[in-house]
Amino acid sequence: MIDDPDVLSRRVAYLDQIRRMYRRERTVGLIGCLIGVMLLILARYRLPDAPWAMWAALAIIGGAWLLFAYVVFKRTAWVRAHPFDPNASTPHG
Repeated sequence: MIDDPDVLSRRVAYLDQIRRMYRRERTVGLIGCLIGVMLLILARYRLPDAPWAMWAALAIIGGAWLLFAYVVFKRTAWVRAHPFDPNASTPHG
């Protein structure tokens, strides 16, 4: 356990920086999933004669999940390239 408040504050800043990374892409992915699910429900119950809407909804949901996967891989790669060093004088920038 880390008892040094300076190291703890640098660790919190490091984790906050990781959480801020690719926030726009995560938001677009979430909105894409929501729009895709709403279109899927609409296509299933209100537009039974429009199979294109079902496929479009599935494509939107799939694209949004691919965007989520992209963010996970990019953030993981960044963390592996910039591990937290408790002896560093400043956090990574």
